[in-house]
Amino acid sequence: MKGIILLNGEPFTGKIDADGAIVYCCDGAYNWAKGKVRIDKNIGDFDSLSEIPYPAPEEIYPSEKNFTDGEIALFKLLEKGADQIEIYGGGGGREDHFLGNLHLLYRAYVSGANCRMINEKSVLFPASGKIMLGGYFGKTLSVLPFGGSLHIIESAGLKYSYPDVISYGECRGISNVCESSSAYVEVEGTALVIINEVDV
Repeated sequence: MKGIILLNGEPFTGKIDADGAIVYCCDGAYNWAKGKVRIDKNIGDFDSLSEIPYPAPEEIYPSEKNFTDGEIALFKLLEKGADQIEIYGGGGGREDHFLGNLHLLYRAYVSGANCRMINEKSVLFPASGKIMLGGYFGKTLSVLPFGGSLHIIESAGLKYSYPDVISYGECRGISNVCESSSAYVEVEGTALVIINEVDV
């Protein structure tokens, strides 16, 4: 089941395919998402809105709470069984919120869901095992450790080879280039893959 989370970061101006998906809109994301994509549920404390969103929220959370609006939306999607999750509006804005949104990707991944953050010109996703990258031919990409050290088993079709290990806290995986339609990197551990210059 596909779930979509709309966040109050940089507004997403591209097309959002919500066919067959459950769409949860978090608080101020309603400002850029209304009329653009079907919204099934509005979630949050609504401290960033000057109007009542539609559909009307089932619950209004306190502004001082232990979870972000994005976390609440993610938890609800996982409870419903979503195993494909897309996040829009997760980039830009406040840096602390962006870093928190990366943690949403990680939480979704370790919970068994495939999750991507789709921004204006980039796509970010966690992955492990053999990660196929050929669909991003010609694009600049980065492969970074996510939650711990990343062991590189092998890679092919990329401009630069990787070291055997990229330790957590190292930037050795930044700015590679996909040079083959069969490019891949095989890893042990969890990687954060960032594809740049993507037309989304």
